[in-house]
Amino acid sequence: MRSQVICAIMGGGRGTRLYPLTKARCKPAVPLAGKYTLVDIPISNCINSGLNRIYLLTQFNTASLHRHVRESYKFDAFGGGFVDILAAEQTEQTSDWYQGTADCIRKNLQHFGAKADDIFLILSGDQLYRMDFRTIIEQHLATGAGLTIAAKPVPANRVSGLGVMRVREDLSIAEFVEKPKDPKVVEKLVLTDALMEGVNNPTGEKHCLANMGIYVFNRKTLYDALDNTMTDFGKEVIPSLLGKIPMHAFVFDDYWEDIGTVAAFFQANLDLTEENPPFEFFEEEAAIYTNPRFLPSSKVTASTIDRAIISDGAVISGAKLKRCVIGLRTTIREGSTLENVVTMGQDRYETFEEQLNNEDKNIPPMGIGKNCKLVNCIIDRNARVGDNVSLSPEGKPDLFEKDGIVVRDGVLIVTAGTIVPSGMQL
Repeated sequence: MRSQVICAIMGGGRGTRLYPLTKARCKPAVPLAGKYTLVDIPISNCINSGLNRIYLLTQFNTASLHRHVRESYKFDAFGGGFVDILAAEQTEQTSDWYQGTADCIRKNLQHFGAKADDIFLILSGDQLYRMDFRTIIEQHLATGAGLTIAAKPVPANRVSGLGVMRVREDLSIAEFVEKPKDPKVVEKLVLTDALMEGVNNPTGEKHCLANMGIYVFNRKTLYDALDNTMTDFGKEVIPSLLGKIPMHAFVFDDYWEDIGTVAAFFQANLDLTEENPPFEFFEEEAAIYTNPRFLPSSKVTASTIDRAIISDGAVISGAKLKRCVIGLRTTIREGSTLENVVTMGQDRYETFEEQLNNEDKNIPPMGIGKNCKLVNCIIDRNARVGDNVSLSPEGKPDLFEKDGIVVRDGVLIVTAGTIVPSGMQL
């Protein structure tokens, strides 16, 4: 299977719904769970599925993503594996950037070197889930489908922002509707009782099958489907293929989260701190890989911690943490209280001389100062929060923005590299 499957991870979107986390990085480069990045999820799923021909298609703010991939994924010379970065480029045929998911694949067909019997596995770079892709590929081959779409059962009242499909008893796709709003249309897409067998449904709600943005294409089907000017798989390409080729759904009834908004990102991170989180990183047989940074163990002194993930190299002194994700090298100083806080850490440690020099300039050190109170916050990479600072989104309007601090989706975000002066109350 390894020699037949080409994996393409799409990471080219602007990520506007994740702003300001995507102000200086693309979506797949956004840090996750303290020490990972979002792109580690699809790459690790590929590797754990025995698939090692992986292309990462990028476009906006890609420098940090390229650096992370280059430092994290190095295959031996004998296995034939690689993670190859394909950035948007101008050619003799086009000078446009990617116009959508389908256009992104179309403009890179020349680079894949696909043979006639190859299979394409197309993935998103901003989702949190664990899947053995061999299962969907095996179903694809067994059914003789030209296209297989991974689909998750979702309550019918939550599908208005998703692509939804109606399937027959053999899981062949009979209808595909992008972001249905009309209740009558949604009702027609509801899964039958027979198809709901085996689906986890403790509340007894009606469910529909939602497109997860994971596609398995035969080479010929993909090339034929892109021989036009259509730009998006969900909105244009898939509906155009209905009735023309065999299309099947692959039902995935496990944890899957689209990290497309600040609210979704924030909640997914905090959920990881629970005793029994919906997604678990502690699975040795299906590990999530990332950059082996060789940082020291974290150091925690005289602190109270209630549900937290603490990444490598953190230094926490005399603080109180409740439901927090603490990123790499994060420093939290005496007397500070953090509740529902995600910190993305620091790229390096400051020297004592640097701290003294910055102190003369009234610049606080990296990390979080003394006697701070932070509630419902994201502290982005290399931010500096001075002493006696209080930060919370409560009472502030959505898209509030001031001096590098943004409130979005009910979360206060201190953007990367921002200096929050001592004594600020916001």
